[in-house]
Amino acid sequence: MASQVRTRSIIDIVVPVEGFGARIARDVALVVIFSLITAGFARFSVHLPFTPVPITGQTLAVLLAGATLGSWRGAAAMALYAVEGSQLPLFIGSDAVFHWSGSSGGYIFGITSGTTGTLWDMASGGYIIGFIPAAFVVGYLCERGWDRKSWIMVAMLAGNIVLYVPGLLQLSLFVPNDKVMEFGLYPFIAGDLIKLYIAAITVPVAWSLLNLKHRRDEPWT
Repeated sequence: MASQVRTRSIIDIVVPVEGFGARIARDVALVVIFSLITAGFARFSVHLPFTPVPITGQTLAVLLAGATLGSWRGAAAMALYAVEGSQLPLFIGSDAVFHWSGSSGGYIFGITSGTTGTLWDMASGGYIIGFIPAAFVVGYLCERGWDRKSWIMVAMLAGNIVLYVPGLLQLSLFVPNDKVMEFGLYPFIAGDLIKLYIAAITVPVAWSLLNLKHRRDEPWT
């Protein structure tokens, strides 16, 4: 029976290592780095006047983590971010370091401070939980060649959909049931499509620039 062949994640080519110990050290470092990158992306936000869920750059970080690190490392980075935020001020805060208010007076774009919190006490906590399976799904599909141009958008869209499931479920505990989609989905579609597009073009371009496509289909060890 033929052995299953996996394609490598881009990070395995960009940061090659030899030996089990070196791989563990590299992977731990990458998981920590991407958890902090996600925290950095959380600093950029748009607060909407009608919903407790802000628009942030975190979704882009989640998609890139899955595509770059692969399934389990991408998911581990998001799980670490969730744990870190319960102890360190890494989640999006309410205090703005810099902000700009829209002409309507309700839309506030800014760079916020960080805050800590337990996910089940946050209206947006379900989305952070959703980061974990979303990164895994994107990574799993990209490991199997879906980060080629023709399929990358589908992989990213699948991860984005997965992210919203726990997000909307938890939000329903904080807002009226008939407002869940209005507060937790509809306002974010346009921004998510932009972030999805950015993530979807980044990885194929990286493969192309590095000229690595011919080395991808190698046995996974």
